[in-house]
Amino acid sequence: MDKYVSVGKILNFHGIQGEAKVGFSKNQADFLKSLKSAFIKFENEYKLFKISSVRFNKNFALIKFQGINSINELIPYKNCLIFVERQTAREKLEENEFLIDELTGLDVFDQNNENIGIAVGVSNNGINDFISVKSKSKNICLVPFVKALVPEVDIKNKKIIVNNIKGLIE
Repeated sequence: MDKYVSVGKILNFHGIQGEAKVGFSKNQADFLKSLKSAFIKFENEYKLFKISSVRFNKNFALIKFQGINSINELIPYKNCLIFVERQTAREKLEENEFLIDELTGLDVFDQNNENIGIAVGVSNNGINDFISVKSKSKNICLVPFVKALVPEVDIKNKKIIVNNIKGLIE
């Protein structure tokens, strides 16, 4: 498993002082605001930057990195991903929150402990998260990631329990 987790992408600059316009995942504003530093992956190397400030404008984060004080200093990092160490991300998770790559690849079992597939991804429709499950019949089924349908996620034992109601996973 990688040491780093992506938390955003530098899309462009904002203003002339080297502030970065960053795209990020929904519901991660508080997490971004709590960061004191982050890594920018530049030319296959993770470069550590301290963060001076984080603020928000529409659906974007505006991040000021120490040492980047102009558009010209920021331009080389345009389209680069921003990362934090995996442990930093794990510490900020609340109970029953998971990193997406921890869920991908887990076996999916029904309430009778019968293996019914494998988790191949996680998505969001703006309201709910969904686990994409590749069933034994090779269908991809979207399972709403709610406690009533997904009562248990066991990262340690690499399994997800799903209340497989009729028609959910076929």
